[in-house]
Amino acid sequence: MAGKSGQQPAGSGHVPEEPMLWPFAAARLAMDACFWWLERGPVEQGDDELPWTTPGTVALELTTMRLRDCSRTRSGQPALVCAPYALHRALLADFVPGHSVVQSLQHGGIDRIYLTDWRSATPDMRYLSIDSYLGDLNVAIDEIGAPVDLVGLCQGGWLSLIYAARFPAKVRRLVLAGAPVDLSVESRLSQLARNAPEMVYDQLVVRGGGNVSGEEMLRVWSKTPDRDDIAAALQKDLSDEEGAVLLARFDRWNNEPLNLPGTYYLQIVNWIFRENRIATGHFTALGRRIDLKDVKAPVFLLAGLDDDVVPAAQALATAGLLGTPPAFVAASSEPSNHLGLFMGAGTHMRAWPRIAEWLRSDLSGVLARSA
Repeated sequence: MAGKSGQQPAGSGHVPEEPMLWPFAAARLAMDACFWWLERGPVEQGDDELPWTTPGTVALELTTMRLRDCSRTRSGQPALVCAPYALHRALLADFVPGHSVVQSLQHGGIDRIYLTDWRSATPDMRYLSIDSYLGDLNVAIDEIGAPVDLVGLCQGGWLSLIYAARFPAKVRRLVLAGAPVDLSVESRLSQLARNAPEMVYDQLVVRGGGNVSGEEMLRVWSKTPDRDDIAAALQKDLSDEEGAVLLARFDRWNNEPLNLPGTYYLQIVNWIFRENRIATGHFTALGRRIDLKDVKAPVFLLAGLDDDVVPAAQALATAGLLGTPPAFVAASSEPSNHLGLFMGAGTHMRAWPRIAEWLRSDLSGVLARSA
C-alpha cells in the first residue's frame, strides 16, 4: 500500500507516507475531515518511467505482475520482496542506492532476490480479486523454487502473511515491514475504517470504469510534499546537489500512479480494513479459510516509532496472532515514519542489515535453547 499517512494541515511539517491509506482516500469526497497523503497531480506513464536502481531481468510475465530477478547467483536461498500494490510503483523497494531494500539485502549477503513489480490495472483487469494476486504470487514462488523467504512491505505484508498461512510449506522465513494486519489496534487507519461511508468506495470504482484510477487519486489530493517532508521520509539532508537529484526522483516516483482493479480494491476495503477478517480468522484465500496459527515459520517484524499509518503497536501485535514460537520472532522498532521503513537512509543503515543477517542466520541454536 506501493501508503500514506493522514493528511495534516498545510505547514504542519508532517511527513507524507507511502500510499497505504488508499482504501480510504475515496471517503474524502464525503468527509472533509478525512485523512490523506500530501500529493500532486499526475503525469503520463510510459517509456519514460523511472529506471530501476538494481540491475535485473524479468523472470516471469504474469497478469498481475512482472517478476523481477535481481539475483547475483543461481544458487542459494531465494528471497522474494513483495512490494505493496497500493497506488505507487514497486520502485519503492529499489529507490536509489542507500534507500533500496533490494540493495540492502544484497549488501547483507542475500544473493538471490526477486521483486513483485505489480502492473497498473487495465480495463480487462477490473474483476481481478485478492485470489488473483495470491494465485500469481504462488506461480511466481513455484517459478523461483520453494521454500522462499518472503519480505512483505506494508500491504505486501498482509498479502505475504496470507500466502504463508495458505501455503506454509512454501515459506521458510517471513519479514513483515510496516504491515497492517490487525486493524482493531487503534490507528488513524482503523478509525477511518470504522467511520468512512461505504458508498464512496463503490462510486470511486464506478467512476473508474470498474478500476480505481491512480490519476484521479492524484488529482483529488494534489498537495505537493515539500522538501522537509521528503527529507524526513528519506532520512537525509537534501540541501546539496545530491539532494536535488533525490528530490526530483522522488517527485517523479510520486507522479507515476498505478490503477487498481475495482474488485480487488473493494475486497481489501471491506474484508481487511473494515471487517478485519485476517486478524479474526474469517478470511478465505483460494478456497480455504486462513488460520494465522498455521504460520509457524520464523518471523521478523519491522515497525516505525513515528508511523501514523501502521503504528508500532499494531505492527508488533501481529506476533501474537501467529503460530510461530516466541523464540523465533524477531523485531525492530525504528525512529521512522511509514515510508522511511522502506526508503529511509537511517533504516537502511540499521534495520535492513539486521534483517539480512537474520535471514542468513542459523536458527538451530535458538530451537535448541527453546526446547
